[in-house]
Amino acid sequence: MNETIRSDIYALLASLWRAPPAGEQLQWLRTLEATPGPLARGLGLLQLAASSRSEQELAEEYQDLFIGLGRGEIVPFASWYLTGSLMEMPLAVLRRDLARLGFERQSGVCEPEDHLAALCEVMAILCAEEHPARNPFFEQHLAPWVGACCRDQQKAGSAAFYRSVAALADDFFTQEMALRLPFGAPRVDFSRQ
Repeated sequence: MNETIRSDIYALLASLWRAPPAGEQLQWLRTLEATPGPLARGLGLLQLAASSRSEQELAEEYQDLFIGLGRGEIVPFASWYLTGSLMEMPLAVLRRDLARLGFERQSGVCEPEDHLAALCEVMAILCAEEHPARNPFFEQHLAPWVGACCRDQQKAGSAAFYRSVAALADDFFTQEMALRLPFGAPRVDFSRQ
């Protein structure tokens, strides 16, 4: 899988974790054709799930899963998974690294920068540019917790469509772990149990 394809997958995941699919994006998801390869299962599940849900159902699922009343079933933030709280040290480290890379928070964005969608957006840009920081960024800001978040999303009671998003993400991040982490480096999961 080349960096352009990686960038596209990161961008797709970012858009799905930022907001429920609707309109043209939903229509596109319904016509996805999974070609043989490491992401075929996840893409096939995503296509089937998109084909069996209306925009309204997807919006309600997104609300229940990620927003909820006070808090959604899934809290897709690095700080949450790494420390059990929001706005903690992982966010401060991320903000420092983003500033060093020249990224700035966009006005009107409410979520902290350690939201899974924002991290995938950054990785999409780094992969598209073949930036040398893409491996260290992944290792520092996604690898320690993204697998746990995907597993939680797949087990979430209110997930249906987003179970397929998590399956695709899990397959993709498994590939990314093999590519991005140094050979023989310990794969420590610092996520909450």
